[in-house]
Amino acid sequence: MTKQVLLTCGAGASSGFLAAAARKAAKKMDADVEIKAKSESEVASSLSSIDILLVAPHLKYMIDEVKAECEANNVKCDIIPQRIYGSLDGKGLVEFALKKLGE
Repeated sequence: MTKQVLLTCGAGASSGFLAAAARKAAKKMDADVEIKAKSESEVASSLSSIDILLVAPHLKYMIDEVKAECEANNVKCDIIPQRIYGSLDGKGLVEFALKKLGE
């Protein structure tokens, strides 16, 4: 079953670039994941359709609030490591998401 991964960064721009890099990497790796990026205001409405939410490092301050929402929806949640986020490392992001999902 394809795992649904959602990235959020605030407005959705930088996470959009990272999601695009991760989609390319996932294809090369033959990983069964679908990666999307949305602004933080769209996250709550997306929780019912995702397996994991990955939050940009600069939104660390909101992780507790997000974690509670994720737990209520049985969705895993974590902060994207700065080195992956900063370098738009698509492969690193796919590997990180799969590890967090226990794949």
